[in-house]
Amino acid sequence: MNRRDFLVRSSLFASAGLLARAKLSAQAPTGGARPAMSPAPAITEFRPLRRDVGIFTGRGGTIGWLANREALVVVDTQFPDTAATCLAGLPGRGARGLDVVINSHHHGDHTGGNAVFKPATKTIVAHANVPKLQFAAAEKAGNLDKQVYADTTFTDVWRRELGTELITARYHGVAHTSGDVTIHFEKANVVHLGDLMFNRLYPVIDRGAGGSIRHWITVLEEIEKTYPADAIYVFGHGNPKFGVTGQRGELLVLRDYLSGLLDYTAKKIAAGEAKEKIVALENLPGFADFHTPLPNRLSGNLATAFDELTDKKS
Repeated sequence: MNRRDFLVRSSLFASAGLLARAKLSAQAPTGGARPAMSPAPAITEFRPLRRDVGIFTGRGGTIGWLANREALVVVDTQFPDTAATCLAGLPGRGARGLDVVINSHHHGDHTGGNAVFKPATKTIVAHANVPKLQFAAAEKAGNLDKQVYADTTFTDVWRRELGTELITARYHGVAHTSGDVTIHFEKANVVHLGDLMFNRLYPVIDRGAGGSIRHWITVLEEIEKTYPADAIYVFGHGNPKFGVTGQRGELLVLRDYLSGLLDYTAKKIAAGEAKEKIVALENLPGFADFHTPLPNRLSGNLATAFDELTDKKS
């Protein structure tokens, strides 16, 4: 780390009081019941990647950012506390407002900070399915009053030139949910995947929000073929050992896991095993790197695979 990066990080920690120790890349997505006690304050970091594009890590899904002389853009907003830290420390911001905030999908650890960014940005962009999915999730959770929704939506492609950068958001179909998009910073050649990528972690598969394991496999293969070979990919979440950025080969690792998940479950169903026995597996063979003791989402993944293969509704 150079002296400038050290000073940036140190000033952020001091101003926000974020002194708890945590693994930066082990950002766990929300899902299920939250613990009664408040989470420890997050350690946050701004990390440049390439040509005015970088990432911000804290608590929740990885935030992407663009900061050039003419434009400021953020992808995803985490939670209110880390959103405030991100907004305050966004490189090159000063007193400038943001041009665009893009939500990669609707989950609360990616949209929970929208209310913090909204007063400082011209528009919030998301796929057309995102506001209704966000509303439904918030209604179920009882926190409708905390929601801020995208005011600009699209169905297939959203594209905009912002200063010296050209940004394209693209919908590839149902996968993690029915509203996930990729965001390509074309000049920098950085692709933010949101929760279309869990790097060596058992993923969240939101069947209730239209997610599909089968089509997620197709989407990952399509993405791997769509973008340049030397693109830097930003992942929504990552195993601490492997991180939240990487190359396109990582996509095929998750593809293979999802394929293995379906294959394993299909064989057990064909053998007549009950769902309760199938979902009791501790770790899927061949994917030891994906395992984390808490939370171990494999049981939920197997249950979703069972329901998808037997065409049962969540």
